[in-house]
Amino acid sequence: MSFFITPAYAAGGQPAGGGFELIIMMVVFAAIFYFMIFRPQSKRAKEQRNLLKSLSKGDEVLTSGGLIGRITKISDDNEYIQLSLSEDTTIVIKKDFISAVLPKGTLKSI
Repeated sequence: MSFFITPAYAAGGQPAGGGFELIIMMVVFAAIFYFMIFRPQSKRAKEQRNLLKSLSKGDEVLTSGGLIGRITKISDDNEYIQLSLSEDTTIVIKKDFISAVLPKGTLKSI
């Protein structure tokens, strides 16, 4: 009967390598998670924070809703900004909705 079951398993012993292989596999998965998911996401968040800190009056920006305008006023609490979409149209939005700062002259070229 030892033809189907090896004597080591039949004796109830632990398979060779047991817990050490599991630890190595967990470390590899943690490294993959860090370099493929966590690190790029934190890098993007840091770039977005720096972009929002660098906004100033007169910058031409693109919102996450697709609106393009020029910043005319930044609120005192630095949370809201006023955008001029055209000469007679202004809106107030949260600063978090700015997705990009456009090069100067973009509004005139559109």
